Amino acid sequence: MVQIRRTPLADQAADLLLDRIRSGEWVLGQKLPGETTLAPQLGVGRSTVREAIRQLAGRGVLAARQGSGVYVLALDAPEDWDAVLRRADIAAVIEARIAIESEAASLAAKRRTATDLRTIRRALTGRDNDAEGIEAHVDADTAFHRSIIAAAHNPILLELFDGFTPRLRQAMVEMLRLRPLHSGPADQERHARLADAVAARDAGAAASESRAHLNELKKGLR
Repeated sequence: MVQIRRTPLADQAADLLLDRIRSGEWVLGQKLPGETTLAPQLGVGRSTVREAIRQLAGRGVLAARQGSGVYVLALDAPEDWDAVLRRADIAAVIEARIAIESEAASLAAKRRTATDLRTIRRALTGRDNDAEGIEAHVDADTAFHRSIIAAAHNPILLELFDGFTPRLRQAMVEMLRLRPLHSGPADQERHARLADAVAARDAGAAASESRAHLNELKKGLR
């Protein structure tokens, strides 16, 4: 029997269950033993087992099915999203932007409304004034790109973008401090072409403009 001596007990029980899943004791999709079996194995009460299971369910490792039991949903707990983003370098952030924004631009061209288009145009005008410095320009640029993603009307794409906006902001500030030429008339014109493609409902051109712009940023890291 494994004894748990430290507190909180539920955290320790969750760690032990996760270790057993990682070791291959239970395979993907397999049903876990019941609380009456797990409790004595872990040296805790059934309520602690229930809390440990709730923790692992919240981390995406286990899934409780009403009237059926608890099943293995993943073989490890995914790393915290914020921790991943804090560790990511600028190139990785830009690659993530390419994946999200090129698809969002294509969808925006197909789905944008007149209201969306007005928001995009306002944001485009807003990013044209960088007199207040790099950080203000980055914020205006982020608002423009977010307006394109919002026009795609896909809440998952928007949530992904919003999730890494803090790391994105940091990355772009660092980028422009290294390569200030990325902001200027030519850069504004490229963004205008993206807005025009969305306005024209040209999905292919919108995706292409988005991808080309971000690939250019990535090349600037070299």
